[in-house]
Amino acid sequence: MRPIQLGGVIPANLMPFRDDYAIDEAAYRRHLEWLLGVEGVGGVTCNGHAAEVATLSRDERRRAVAIAVEVAAQRVPVIAGIYAEGARDAVELARDAAREGADALLLFPLNTLVFGGTDEMVYRHFAAVAEAVDLPIVLFLYPAWTRMQYAPALLERLLHEIPHIVAIKEWSLDLNVYERTLGLVRSLTRPVSLLSSFSTHLLPSLLIGADGILSGHGSVVADLHASIWRHVQAGEWDAARRVYGRLQELTRAVYREPFAQMYARMKAQLVMLGRLPRAVSRPPILPVAADEERSLREALVRAGLMEAVVAPHAP
Repeated sequence: MRPIQLGGVIPANLMPFRDDYAIDEAAYRRHLEWLLGVEGVGGVTCNGHAAEVATLSRDERRRAVAIAVEVAAQRVPVIAGIYAEGARDAVELARDAAREGADALLLFPLNTLVFGGTDEMVYRHFAAVAEAVDLPIVLFLYPAWTRMQYAPALLERLLHEIPHIVAIKEWSLDLNVYERTLGLVRSLTRPVSLLSSFSTHLLPSLLIGADGILSGHGSVVADLHASIWRHVQAGEWDAARRVYGRLQELTRAVYREPFAQMYARMKAQLVMLGRLPRAVSRPPILPVAADEERSLREALVRAGLMEAVVAPHAP
């Protein structure tokens, strides 16, 4: 396995679609170019939640990796999400990603855990992918309320027995769990990166300790993520808090019920910013309603990412 150290800002890209729900490859390339052009971006993740990966066919996932690798052109690592319920499917998707030139894999938890899956199922899933494909793996740690969070003993076993795991995308949304996971990672005798995906409490998670940020929200705010990351690394706390305040305006507008709509909201904001041609998501995700569009635009204004529109005075 080729050594890799993941860190800095690693946005998980959105997937642009045309009106007929086909992938808009030209818009996808422009989206990736913007992300990669942000100073401080240390990688990009394709085929993640933000890309609506559950709606993508195997061939579309393969193509998504190929385009990301081509656009990245070895400037930064490309991490390919592996979303599959069966180990055989996960292995085939991982092999596809490896053939297309991905530098690492983001391995999603098993949905089986919702129905009472076991730690051994999880371990064997990771082990099967690691044995079949010699690429570094990013472990995806979910919130407890999903019933797919890995218990401390399982997490410790995975990190100790599967050296392919080189990073954790920490999305527990629980600062106690986050701190415990950080302690485990720092106790290891080999380097494992902790990448915060804690959008609702990003600054506190970074202050506790992190090696970077891996988040779908980075598709909209990679520049703000890079800014807050630089300020935290430099110990510039007042400046970090100011950027955090701007981020929180956007977080409150995007990360709320129904949560399944979060990426439709992000796409709507990218259209408002002129970085996507249309805000199309595949069903069952719904288009953003007009009143919500207004609130999303107002959040962009409050965050300082766009100017307020002043209505003309009546004559």
